[in-house]
Amino acid sequence: MKTADSPIPTDLIAVLRLICERLAHADARWAVTGSLGMALQGVRLEIHDIDLQTDADGARRIEASLREFAVSPVRFAVGGIIKSWYGTFRIASTTVELMGDVEKLLSDGTWEPPPNLRSIIRVVQVADLQVPVLDLEYEEQAYRKLGRVERADLLLSWLRDRDEC
Repeated sequence: MKTADSPIPTDLIAVLRLICERLAHADARWAVTGSLGMALQGVRLEIHDIDLQTDADGARRIEASLREFAVSPVRFAVGGIIKSWYGTFRIASTTVELMGDVEKLLSDGTWEPPPNLRSIIRVVQVADLQVPVLDLEYEEQAYRKLGRVERADLLLSWLRDRDEC
């Protein structure tokens, strides 16, 4: 169910609340990314899970804060065109994916270094929560580098529409 003032389902808001409460004491820089991060900024998308992005140290700290929900422990993984510290959690019926120090394989065969999270995190308010999210312009560029052109184009269109208002 969605609330009248938020397109985010209430069950996801409850999970997000738990995450925000736990991570308030984790001493880690983190942000919501993916479809939920975009939806929290006003992009209309279907949301299936919660994706969190951090750095390598943050991944370990967040894992400790969410340990009781762990499905797969945080470990370094290379998956095609992305490598990062990666772990999954299950909170209520929601899958939470954690990625730390994300690197993307570029077309020239080199790995792009992890982003400077400090420069791309924005804070949005949903319900009574202050939620860190990744900047949508960064997300658009990241999706394009990953070859996810349809999602990148959707974001670009949304950003242009927002800027025209």
